[in-house]
Amino acid sequence: MFGRFWQLVSHDIGIDLGTVNTLVAVKGKGILIREPSVVAIHKKTRQILAIGVEAKRMLGRTPIMIEAIRPLRDGVISDFDTTEAMLRHFIQRVHQTPGYFPKIPRPRVVIGIPSGVTEVERRAVQDAAISAGAREAYLIEEPMADAIGANLNIEDPEGNLVVDIGGGTTEIGVISLGGMVINRSLRVAGDEMDQDIVSYMRMRYGMLIGERTAEEVKIELGSAVPLPKEKETIIRGRELASGLPKSIRISSSEIREALSSTINQIINEIHEVLEETPPELLSDILERGIVITGGGALIRGLDKRISDETKIPVLVADDPLTTVVRGCAKLLEDLDLLAKVKVSGLR
Repeated sequence: MFGRFWQLVSHDIGIDLGTVNTLVAVKGKGILIREPSVVAIHKKTRQILAIGVEAKRMLGRTPIMIEAIRPLRDGVISDFDTTEAMLRHFIQRVHQTPGYFPKIPRPRVVIGIPSGVTEVERRAVQDAAISAGAREAYLIEEPMADAIGANLNIEDPEGNLVVDIGGGTTEIGVISLGGMVINRSLRVAGDEMDQDIVSYMRMRYGMLIGERTAEEVKIELGSAVPLPKEKETIIRGRELASGLPKSIRISSSEIREALSSTINQIINEIHEVLEETPPELLSDILERGIVITGGGALIRGLDKRISDETKIPVLVADDPLTTVVRGCAKLLEDLDLLAKVKVSGLR
């Protein structure tokens, strides 16, 4: 009776609680929120000053009394109170969306999490969601959410290999019969690529740049294979020797060199998963191909590089940034499947 009541007066939502971005999808309405996972707070009063896009604009530019932080690191909560505040903000926004009748923010929530998190880390995510106003919180491993969001037939007795290269973690999962046969959670992903670029600029040019600049350069120039026509851009930062501003023109081939270490680690992990995969499932993967998702899937030529290294076809999922949240939203439409694939639930 109460479940029926809450369905009428509250939205059910799926959340991709990412290290870099948080996406929120509402059952029957699609994705309503795509915001950076950044919160700006006053250091002394701990008052929340901005969340999402507004807070990201403050990164590296705040006065001494204001701190812009990312409350998740490597896919797990590093600051519980700030994560709770961010989730509460997004849940309330969804229930006050213009054009829809305002509802009570007491949703059933399905959240995608890295497959390698500990029981304590899982509980922290659930507690944060319940504290933020959810009446029920269910967790699903990201490779499973990716597979559902990419419309793979996960309940078939055939193997699917999904690789999600996110901001904080790279998730690799072999899925068959609605379960995870093999999974890996590698805490090397987009953030490490940004750090690779920061380190490259420091070592090669004696120049210090911020993480935000590194991310922009990665998006503009990043590639995993040589490009038909190499691109260039100007990077501005601070010269370490003099402390003065400095500008340098850098090419996509240099950024490719900077990213090579992290990309090699990801490919090596895919190799290890393939080596452990049962032969029957391996033949299915050889026929169906590897599906890659997440922001890292958008790096130019990464699909070709993985395919060349593994000798297996590689497919980039449609809209790879949203596969996890789309998978979470689909589970809200199929509660029987949710009961099968959830790793834990709390109400």
